[in-house]
Amino acid sequence: MIQCIAVDDEPLALELLADNIGQVPYLQLAACCNNAMEAMKILQNQPIDLIFLDIQMPGLTGLQLIQSLAKKPMIILVTAYEKFALDGFNLDVVDYLVKPVSLERFVKACNKAWELFQLKNTHSAATHTPAYFFVNVDYTLLKITFTDIIWIEGLKDYIKIHLNSSNKPVITRMSMKTLEEQLPSRLFIRIHKSYFVSIEHITAVKKNSLFIGALELPIGDNYKEAVTALTGKAS
Repeated sequence: MIQCIAVDDEPLALELLADNIGQVPYLQLAACCNNAMEAMKILQNQPIDLIFLDIQMPGLTGLQLIQSLAKKPMIILVTAYEKFALDGFNLDVVDYLVKPVSLERFVKACNKAWELFQLKNTHSAATHTPAYFFVNVDYTLLKITFTDIIWIEGLKDYIKIHLNSSNKPVITRMSMKTLEEQLPSRLFIRIHKSYFVSIEHITAVKKNSLFIGALELPIGDNYKEAVTALTGKAS
């Protein structure tokens, strides 16, 4: 959910803006502000992802507000003046809407913000996700990096981890459920109740099986949909 505020010195324009925001399911309106100073107070006290911002306002203008912010949320300018468009885009705004704004055009701008929001969150999650995990092998905690894993086989209460760096697989006591909680979904896919594979190492997919080089692994019926979603095509 995108936390947003609306900023406009015209009450009717602000009301219309709030109404449009309310019709977009992934937007959460945190506050309506009559001027830039009110907006600054909100930004100082709570996390805001997106600002719908008028330009021509008494006191601090919308452009001046943007320039004053050390950490900028996403910004969609909503104004009656076309002449500030270049200035707005030079300040890296998501979109520039000229009043009166149709709901269709408004939603299009919001969709741009939503795509940027998802991209930012995905990058943030990837940045903060550990690149490894530890497994217990012969009373020793062995560090396994995710990028070293080719595929993993479940054997009742044990798992067998096949690595790039070793011809001998690592065997450790762990359930597939516990393993699934540790493997990042952006790097691995479960293709069977007994198999996880590294997405990077998949070389081909058939109707009921998946290949890692010459190795052929079965795709379980409950996991075919996930494989289809990965390839984008029904095999």
